[in-house]
Amino acid sequence: MTTWQEKRDRYIPKGVGNGNRATASHGKGATLYDDGGNPYIDFAGAIGVMNVGHSHPKVVEAAKEQIEKVTHPGFNVIMYDGYIELAERLSKITPGDFDKKTLLLNSGAEAVENAVKIARKSTGRQAVVTFSRGFHGRTNMTMAMTGKVKPYKFGFGPFAPEVYHAPYPYMFRKPEEQSDDTYVQSVIDDFDLFFKTEVAPEEVACVVMEPVQGEGGFIIPPKAFVEHVAKRCQEHGILLVADEIQTGFARTGAWFASEHFGITPDLMTLSKSLAAGFPLSAVVGKADVMDAANPGELGGTFTGNAVACQAALAVLDIIEEENLNERAEVVGRQFEDKVRTWEETFPFVRGFRRLGAMAAFEIVKGDGKTPDAEKTAAILKAANASGLLLLSSGLYSNVIRFLAPVVITDKELDKGLEILEDVLKQQ
Repeated sequence: MTTWQEKRDRYIPKGVGNGNRATASHGKGATLYDDGGNPYIDFAGAIGVMNVGHSHPKVVEAAKEQIEKVTHPGFNVIMYDGYIELAERLSKITPGDFDKKTLLLNSGAEAVENAVKIARKSTGRQAVVTFSRGFHGRTNMTMAMTGKVKPYKFGFGPFAPEVYHAPYPYMFRKPEEQSDDTYVQSVIDDFDLFFKTEVAPEEVACVVMEPVQGEGGFIIPPKAFVEHVAKRCQEHGILLVADEIQTGFARTGAWFASEHFGITPDLMTLSKSLAAGFPLSAVVGKADVMDAANPGELGGTFTGNAVACQAALAVLDIIEEENLNERAEVVGRQFEDKVRTWEETFPFVRGFRRLGAMAAFEIVKGDGKTPDAEKTAAILKAANASGLLLLSSGLYSNVIRFLAPVVITDKELDKGLEILEDVLKQQ
């Protein structure tokens, strides 16, 4: 009998990676089960998609109810209330007391591309600024915006032009001789210099910034740097786009990570946990900016799918009703308490950081700083074999990140941390 693994290798391109070679059968909360009934504590959350957990009853109910009515009328063809209601709610919960409008799309990369389109149309400028180590997607435009070559960009060029990469602080890897304040100021100075050496600010349509870098390694920038970027954008008429695709919807202990830094983006890109696994994304922003495009210039065949919209509305209800912003901070503290003990026990565990439940640490060599990608890969392999779904990230592929559903129970969390601790002891 041919196994699913054998069929996967025969019919699916090798370019599609698999962190775990088991086959998921069903899931609930923060636990998945394979087709043999084996449980897996989920610290990956489908790469940050499952903040409200797998198969939350309210999401399932909302999707079923909509499927029985109509699956996809196509908003460009005939309107439906779910799209409009979700646009209203997203416009209201995102930062900023100005009038906002919302465009619904399918994926995070599609949201980023449309944010760039809107910014260019609104400003009449072409240049786009992103940041070193940033990640924005796998389409041609978003690959150009992404700051890691392998595996995302290698061999796939040429890329879209007029994209420039600015410096972004990385506190764990700052020069040892510099104080924190001196280092942050040096990156701020480099950011200002960037507009003299790389691209003139009056040519820049938008600066696209992850408030916390996701694929880049869960790198949390100092507030002073984020404030400075926002200030420079305002001074030069540049639209500030917050890419909150991985940081949104209670992951950081707030609806959106931008709130922690006290900034108000002109545009925001949202996806991942927006619809609990249904393909859905959004661009939310200032009404006058969003209205720069004319009818027919924005949209797509499947954008704002009716079933996905109802799932998203259920997600927003769950976050409010279950106080998931508060829960994220509790989960994050539990991660931190455990990893701080590992930093004292294991010389290769260093650099813990978190914002809410968006937490990570680095695997390093004997000097305490040099990335150890090989050991990281071994840890991930052993964890997955032991029943823990776990992901890495970072420019050097040595950052272990936690993206467990925010609804994870204390029992599930303790079990997952226990598995990981056992794996670390084996290294």
